Amino acid sequence: MNHVTKCVLENIKPSRKEMDLFREITTSFIARINTKLSGAKAILGGSGAKDTWISKNHDIDIFVKYNYVQYKHQSSQLSVILEKSLKKAFPTVTLYRMHGSRDYFRILYKTYVFEIVPILKIAKAEDAVNITDISPLHAIWVNKNTKVLKDDIRLAKQFTKANKLYGAESYIGGFSGYVLEILVVYYGSFEKLVHASLQWKSKVIIDHSKYYKGKSALFHLNKSKTQSPLLVIDPVDKSRNAAAALSEKSVKKFKELSRKYIRKPTLTFFEQKEIIVADLVKEAKTKKYFVVCITFLPQGEKTDVAGSKVVKVFNFCTKQLTPFSIKKSGWDWNTKSPALIYFFVSTNTRETHEVRMGPPLKMKDAVQNFKKKNKKTFIEKGKIKTKVKVKHPHLHDFVKNMIHEKYITEKVKNIQVI
Repeated sequence: MNHVTKCVLENIKPSRKEMDLFREITTSFIARINTKLSGAKAILGGSGAKDTWISKNHDIDIFVKYNYVQYKHQSSQLSVILEKSLKKAFPTVTLYRMHGSRDYFRILYKTYVFEIVPILKIAKAEDAVNITDISPLHAIWVNKNTKVLKDDIRLAKQFTKANKLYGAESYIGGFSGYVLEILVVYYGSFEKLVHASLQWKSKVIIDHSKYYKGKSALFHLNKSKTQSPLLVIDPVDKSRNAAAALSEKSVKKFKELSRKYIRKPTLTFFEQKEIIVADLVKEAKTKKYFVVCITFLPQGEKTDVAGSKVVKVFNFCTKQLTPFSIKKSGWDWNTKSPALIYFFVSTNTRETHEVRMGPPLKMKDAVQNFKKKNKKTFIEKGKIKTKVKVKHPHLHDFVKNMIHEKYITEKVKNIQVI
């Protein structure tokens, strides 16, 4: 490790005191659940079980493993069964039911957020009734293969988190923690991973367990699981591409960052950058641009659903503001605070009229309908078109009207221009 990564680890690796507190609270929480379970046992899961968690991360996964023989035919009822046990274990604590492939629960306990997931106890992936049943097998594999790589995994997680590439949620399309764990094991360290990424081509196959020869994984896996630019075969489930949610955009950005990091390693690659409105205003003023900043709370109980709405609103606003000549744009959402989207535009006025496209001339009925709806039309490049007056040609009025469009209001609340 170099000087930079050593400094990073000093900030992200949990201290002995923090680890002791983590163990004390999780042990207490698990013991409390286990007293109310029958034919099941609660265990620590996720990065807590793998010891790859990052300091100040107080979100903890708990898996409640139900006896396979006893409960395999009641898979769809496990959430209901678990809910009753949790209410007995924590009668005075608010229990939040979260929807998923199998519903799970969220509890705030002694400043930690616990997510309790019901699963079937299995020994091999083929026995899984639900995808979540496999999760403990991931922890077993990681612990078996990462005895000296825990810190390298922490570095990989922080590198991707700082650059908004962490998370398999659809609105991020990034690297999940498990995918990063597999990649660090496969390449041997964080440094080797960033160097190796520069050689990634489309459909690179990472198969640590050597389930497939050459590119044969592309033929054996379901086509829907091979759409990602990187195919990471799950070491405990050969039928699964662990990186199926990874987008081309995320891989491209990871490679660009890796190239810059290799050229000149600095702490900034690992520092999460909060977008501050005052800084945006200052930057826009320096560059002689006009800036639009909008905040809102995305609707949706699940993070993935709410996050996708942030992206949809951002994309909608991008399209709407294009006539004002967008020079820079972006969005930020930490899941706990309101989302922020921003745009730098080069003009605060647009043309008072815009061309609206009609159907091709060969679609005669559609052309006639277009003419009925529009008094003045003209033909250009084989299509009928018309010019319509823009209701709000000034930026301020346009944005004020835009945020009240139905497409936006049905996805967010408390929206405001700041």
